[in-house]
Amino acid sequence: MASYTYTQLYGTGSIGEDLTINVEKIFTFTNPSGSSYFTMETIPTSSGFYEASSPKNFIGVYSSNAHPYRNPSNPSSMDPWGLVTSSYIVSIVVQPGTQVFKFTPAITVTGTTYYLKGTGMYSLNIT
Repeated sequence: MASYTYTQLYGTGSIGEDLTINVEKIFTFTNPSGSSYFTMETIPTSSGFYEASSPKNFIGVYSSNAHPYRNPSNPSSMDPWGLVTSSYIVSIVVQPGTQVFKFTPAITVTGTTYYLKGTGMYSLNIT
C-alpha cells in the first residue's frame, strides 16, 4: 500500500507505482476540503508530446463511488464522476469526504512511466 499527501501530488507530482495487468488498484481519497482533482499522467517524450512509442498506460476499466454532479458545459446532464480518460491520462474530480476510485489496467504499467498529480488538500492511499 502506498500513501501520498497533497504536497507530494502538487505541481510535478510523484512518480507512479507499478500496475499489474488485470489487477484492480483501489485509490482511496480522504478530502477534508472542497472539490479537488487527481490525475495520472504518462510522462511525455522530450518533445512534450505522446508518440506511437509512448506507453498507453491508462487503457482499462474504471469505477468510482463518487456522486454525480452537474457538468458545467452541459447543465442538463449529469457527469458520473468528472472522469476524463485517454490512453495516456486519467483524471477525476475528488469530492469532499471519502471517495474510492478503482482502476484495472489492460496492460502492465511501469511506475516510472507516469506521474501521480493532484490539486486540493486530500490524502491518497493506493491498495
